[in-house]
Amino acid sequence: MSFKKQWPARAFTVKDNESDPRFIVVKGRDRWALENLIQAGNKGCTPIDHPGPRWSAYVFKLRKQGISIETLHESHEGPFPGHHARYVLQSSVTPGREMAA
Repeated sequence: MSFKKQWPARAFTVKDNESDPRFIVVKGRDRWALENLIQAGNKGCTPIDHPGPRWSAYVFKLRKQGISIETLHESHEGPFPGHHARYVLQSSVTPGREMAA
C-alpha cells in the first residue's frame, strides 16, 4: 500500500484558547506526524523516538494551519552526541469534526 493511500486526508478539530473550535484537513506525512503528536501527549515526539525524515518540515506545516506545537531542545549522548528537538502538541486536537456545544 502506498503512503498516500495509507495516510489520506482526514479532518481534525483544533481547540486553543479561542471560543470556537477550528477544523483542518491534514494528509500524508503531516497527518502521520500530527497523529504521533496526539498519541504522545505531554511526552512529545522526537525524530529519535518516532523516526521520520523531516519532522521540522511537518511541524512547520502544522503550525501554518494554526496548531500550537512547542519545540524543546535536548542534548543526547552516545557515539554521536549532539542536540535534537522534542515536539510537544500544545493545542487540543482530536480526529474528526466536533460540533460546538
